[in-house]
Amino acid sequence: MDVALFGGSFDPPHVGHVLAVAYVLSTGGFDRALIVPVLSHAFGKQLAPYEHRVAMTRIAMDELRAAEVSTVEETLGVPSRTLRTVQHLKRSHPRWKLRLVIGADVHRERQAWLGYEELERLAPPLVLGRVGVENADAPEPILPAVSSTDVRALLSNASGPRNANRELARLVPHGVLTYIEEHGLYR
Repeated sequence: MDVALFGGSFDPPHVGHVLAVAYVLSTGGFDRALIVPVLSHAFGKQLAPYEHRVAMTRIAMDELRAAEVSTVEETLGVPSRTLRTVQHLKRSHPRWKLRLVIGADVHRERQAWLGYEELERLAPPLVLGRVGVENADAPEPILPAVSSTDVRALLSNASGPRNANRELARLVPHGVLTYIEEHGLYR
């Protein structure tokens, strides 16, 4: 089985994440996409609670039939490391052919990852270009210029200007915005 592995903080998930999964499922010949929210950020960045990020990611990916959100990192514990997750998945599912889906922005930081060369061997990266991200090693951009950092900034101002809410409606799946509002996240 060909599996696209897409990990990240998903803090919160946005349309760029959904489009990335839809793109690789449509064009990459994958049987499924496994979306893996990190339990904790490898470089110590503060994140919304794991349970909320998993729930929001499930909501965001709900329309993509071949996409599954996995809580495998919860069973592996901390520290969250992509290499450890990939090694675990390879042991658990030896027939899976994994490809690690990463954005051009993340690809620029690959040298900071633990065991990136081993990751390349176990799950050869599929790099997706993103508008506004310069990376000579990445293909032409197909993903929009949206980031969770920008979304969090807009959410912290959502009670202010009306254009912040309009921009959020363009960048974040409706169900995710509803979840964020219901749980008082990012305010």
